Amino acid sequence: MISLITPVTASGLRAEPVLAAALLGLNNAHASELSWLTPDAFAHLLGQAWRAWRIGKADALMIALEEAADYDNPNHRWFRARYDRFVYVDRIVVAEAARGHGLARRLYEQLIGEATAAGHERMVCEVNLDPPNPQSDAFHAALGFTALATASIHDGTKTVRYLIKSLR
Repeated sequence: MISLITPVTASGLRAEPVLAAALLGLNNAHASELSWLTPDAFAHLLGQAWRAWRIGKADALMIALEEAADYDNPNHRWFRARYDRFVYVDRIVVAEAARGHGLARRLYEQLIGEATAAGHERMVCEVNLDPPNPQSDAFHAALGFTALATASIHDGTKTVRYLIKSLR
């Protein structure tokens, strides 16, 4: 499976409603790991993104933000309270049928390269502890992310582990 990494923008998706629906469907099919988004929330998130990419039509999606993003999210706020500058991986998802082809790794490698070139010193994200996501834990550990802390969010319905990767 060889596919290009393609930028995703809110304005681009307004021009391609079928693609917008496919990417939103990919996100929402994995809402327990990511979070459910309405079309408007998806467009807003893309509007705030530092980088947003897809592979294939909707084989994989990554959305990353910087610290200054106007994003009302408890995880992003947690990092903002502790770090002056960072790239926050808000979501990365690979469609079931496209797994095992290294798409997530390709997206992360692209992001790490661009974040490093832009002078960022760290990349951050969170992974669910409850509900558990052991595949994501192992994947992020293999990329060199280390654990910082855990937090209970959304009125205790979800517990996350905050992770960091040095880009220096």
